[in-house]
Amino acid sequence: MKAAIVGWAHTPFGKHDAETVESLIVRVAREALEHAEIGAEDIDEIVLGHFNGGFSAQDFTAGLVLQASDLFRFKPATRVENACATGSAAVQQALKTIESGRARRVLVVGVEQMTTTPGPKIGETLLKASYLPEDGDTPAGFAGVFGKIAAAYFQRWGDQSDALAGIAAKNHANGVENPYAQMRKDLGFDFCRAESEKNPFVAGPLKRTDCSLVSDGAAALVIADMDAAATAPRAVGFRATAHAQDFLPMSKRDILRFEGCAVAWQRALAEAGITLDDLSFVETHDCFTIAELIEYEAMGLVPEGQGARAVAEGWTRKDGRLPVNPSGGLKAKGHPIGATGVSMHVLSAMQLVGEAGGIQVKDARLGGIFNMGGAAVANYVSVLERVR
Repeated sequence: MKAAIVGWAHTPFGKHDAETVESLIVRVAREALEHAEIGAEDIDEIVLGHFNGGFSAQDFTAGLVLQASDLFRFKPATRVENACATGSAAVQQALKTIESGRARRVLVVGVEQMTTTPGPKIGETLLKASYLPEDGDTPAGFAGVFGKIAAAYFQRWGDQSDALAGIAAKNHANGVENPYAQMRKDLGFDFCRAESEKNPFVAGPLKRTDCSLVSDGAAALVIADMDAAATAPRAVGFRATAHAQDFLPMSKRDILRFEGCAVAWQRALAEAGITLDDLSFVETHDCFTIAELIEYEAMGLVPEGQGARAVAEGWTRKDGRLPVNPSGGLKAKGHPIGATGVSMHVLSAMQLVGEAGGIQVKDARLGGIFNMGGAAVANYVSVLERVR
């Protein structure tokens, strides 16, 4: 291991009318430094993950992190973006800087404010993460893109409505105990399975309970090299990371296989010297329930076309063979685009130091994270392990 997470912060996700992108950034930046028990002067570089794409009138937001402390003045600060994987892109940028020897401690912040944008504009903005020449006219925006994926999966492998409802119900049940989650309500399988006035079809076979939430929120990490981490009050090391970028047009690949996801998992597990069975839990990118289902197959939990088996047999429940999304995932926690990948790392670090409260997985030793941008285009995996 060359670097470790030594401090973190996380706002609740949801609708924050009284906040701004700036106030969210400042809040988590200060809280992460306090949690790491260091000052702004100890940070060598700043990386901000912020998708924006039209959600915020204020662009050029890397400089907003400096609003958290005058002592950040003149330190390098950069904004990175890779669609819904923006947060993990920021994390991996920090790791590269540390591994190069150019920094000992890097502050990573992920942020998004989405709910102040009108509904139709939200759909238009999110659709920019697809290949517009092919998908630009898709009804229901990005939900429509994944609706087409779900319909194609159903056609190839049969009706998966029970599996999708099982994933939604699992994640909502997990989210009840997550204080940062936007929706802390156990909806139950029957509600998620049935079409109703409160749970209508949104796109293809996807209902409202199959779609992640529009959210505001921020999360932050302090990442340090192993020498600096040696004096930190806590340390969660990066056992491995991987990034596999796939073609943007879905027409150039078999979209039901999530091959970039599979490659990223294979690279990370090989680097870590482990198998999937060694992981204590996984936080995966359930922007839509069909995504989590296909990710079971791409990560190697089940063979292709058999994702439903993991749901039916309870493998991915919090007390199952491989707990998936004990946090409630994007489905219950919310999905503020730029903050999501950072949030996944924060909540996984909390699991590994035994500070996850009601969402704690028993005896968690190794955590896996998969964060995805677009329809399996930007694919990031991290494997985390407690150092101290």
